[in-house]
Amino acid sequence: MKCPFCGYEDTKVIDSRPSDEKIKRRRECTKCGGRFTTYEAVERPMLMVEKRSGGFEPFDKAKLIKGIFTAIKKRPVTKAQVEDIANQVENTCADQLRSFVSSREIGSIVLEKLREIDPVAYIRFASVYENFTDVKSFVAAISKFE
Repeated sequence: MKCPFCGYEDTKVIDSRPSDEKIKRRRECTKCGGRFTTYEAVERPMLMVEKRSGGFEPFDKAKLIKGIFTAIKKRPVTKAQVEDIANQVENTCADQLRSFVSSREIGSIVLEKLREIDPVAYIRFASVYENFTDVKSFVAAISKFE
């Protein structure tokens, strides 16, 4: 790590502690004695989503949240719960250091969480995710709750 004061390449770590998903390090230059702070974070691979069509696109947490909000419209589900679902999807993939995930896997995780929170939101999301084309599909999904 280069010293920001004198540019010398040798610094030592004086103190290290976690700070908001990062590691905060207090450093000291071995040449000039200048002290400075650095932050270290794990670089996660860019997560790509494989669509049903076979194409790929970068994971977009905002797009996932928008889809969940469509399903929970006028339902007693909080914004925090929606963000928690999106975070769980993102963290599940990131924790496994995956760079690819299928849209089906994402949908399955969301459905599992919505099922625990609100049955109506679950059915709404499932109708799009499962691509219901007839009434029998809806009846089959609803019968899972009985």
